[in-house]
Amino acid sequence: MANSTKIKNSGSIVAASLAAIGASVCCIGPLVLLAMGIGGTWISTLTAFEPYRPIFIGITLIFLFMAFRKLYILPRQCATGDSCALPTTLRNQRIIFWLVSVVLIALLTFPYYGLIFFE
Repeated sequence: MANSTKIKNSGSIVAASLAAIGASVCCIGPLVLLAMGIGGTWISTLTAFEPYRPIFIGITLIFLFMAFRKLYILPRQCATGDSCALPTTLRNQRIIFWLVSVVLIALLTFPYYGLIFFE
C-alpha cells in the first residue's frame, strides 16, 4: 500500500518534468547534441516542436500547480502508521518539489537566457 501511495503522490512531478522536457526539446535538444559532437542537418528537425511549446508549457504549469496543491493546500490523508504521516516525509517531498520546480523553470525559460550564453 505504501509503495502505491508513493507512486501516486509523485505522478504530478513526473508529468510536469516530462512536459517541461517536451517544451524545451526544440531549444535544448540541438544544443546538447552539438555539444556531444553529433552534427547534421537532421538536428534542425527538432525545431519542428516549436509550435507545440506553449502547449507543453501550459501542461507543465498545470502539473506543477497540482503538485503544489497536494503538498500545501489539501489535507494529508494517511493512516497513523503509514510513512506519509511522518512530518519528515512531507518536508522531504516539499524539498524535492522545489528543487524540481527550479529545474523545470530553468528548462522552460532556456530560450530567453540561452541567447546570452550561446550567441
